[in-house]
Amino acid sequence: MIRILLASRNSGKLREFETLLPEVHWFTLPATVSELPETGTFFEENARQKLEAARSWYEQQSALLVDGILSDDSGLCVDALWGGPGVLTAHFGPGLSAQERNIKLLTLLNPYDPRSARYVCVLAWWQPNQGIKIFSGVAEGSLARTPRGCKGFGYDPIFQPYPSEKTFGEMEDLDKNLVSHRGLATQALRNYLELSQK
Repeated sequence: MIRILLASRNSGKLREFETLLPEVHWFTLPATVSELPETGTFFEENARQKLEAARSWYEQQSALLVDGILSDDSGLCVDALWGGPGVLTAHFGPGLSAQERNIKLLTLLNPYDPRSARYVCVLAWWQPNQGIKIFSGVAEGSLARTPRGCKGFGYDPIFQPYPSEKTFGEMEDLDKNLVSHRGLATQALRNYLELSQK
């Protein structure tokens, strides 16, 4: 079984990765590790920053042995908001609950604004003697008028991927993983790992 350190403490992301790659034994950063940096202007920059911070911590550990380290930077890009919140998605509406963030985002849109949006995921993968590899996935869709569904996390109840009539919040994991930004990026990672083991 492959052992991967996920450069995150986000329980929603961990749960998704556990369903996307159930054959992996996952490890996460302990609470004692300070917040990972996210100062880039692009998703890939943030993914690389988080990966390097996690790698720096890992290299100081003697009791933990993993096959690789994975970081994820994801966000929701709304056309009517000039691509926002984008790389700032995790920091949108500080102090608000996920439900309150969804409502806040929807109230920023005028009734006649286009509702087109996309979820973006960039994964940065490191393993010894292999360097860093980048994998990405994009889910095109639109924003629902009101939140629907209670599955997933974050903005899932308001994002409706094309051509589905369901939001991510209404989808079962298996269906969501086939079309989600994180599902697509993870499939690219899986393909790479399978090829590299041949």
